[in-house]
Amino acid sequence: MDLIDRVNQHFLDSMAAMEEARELLAAPTAVVAECMVAALMADCKILACGNGGSAADAQHFAAEMVGRFEKERPGLAAFSLTTDTSAITAIANDYDYDLVFSKQVRALGQPGDVLLAISTSGNSVNVIEAIHAAHERQMTVVALTGKDGGKITELMVGDDIQLNVPAGRTARIQEVHALLIHSICDAIDCILLDGE
Repeated sequence: MDLIDRVNQHFLDSMAAMEEARELLAAPTAVVAECMVAALMADCKILACGNGGSAADAQHFAAEMVGRFEKERPGLAAFSLTTDTSAITAIANDYDYDLVFSKQVRALGQPGDVLLAISTSGNSVNVIEAIHAAHERQMTVVALTGKDGGKITELMVGDDIQLNVPAGRTARIQEVHALLIHSICDAIDCILLDGE
């Protein structure tokens, strides 16, 4: 096995996944940014959740919003539901791990808020439960998924937006999710900073 060839193949596969996603997702990603800016300008917030690498993506997104992406601006109201270990472990222990995000959405979410729900398979039960809770709280859902979109596809209603990465491998989906998050952050800044 030639490891250099193997690494090269990862680059090639990633570029192919990025190109296919670009063709499908550029326009709806711009709509996501506009949706999030509208919520933020109405004094609403964005709650983000996911498991594993998607948990890291949720935290990454919140950090870019609260801190900054590439340009100086005031912090924006975004929270990752994956960071409060006391809440997560209490909910998992006292109730069920499937409820670790939905209990937080019901406690923190308000009408007009946005839930950024991240699941590479589209089938993560605790993310699905968070979507149900968001709908109960009259929140808009933005879902980042992959493969065939999973069960989350069936849950999209009203102004919800699903950015489904047309790839089968989790690594490729996560790579595109990271780019989508950066694209959303950049577009939000562009809108808020008058195209700078």
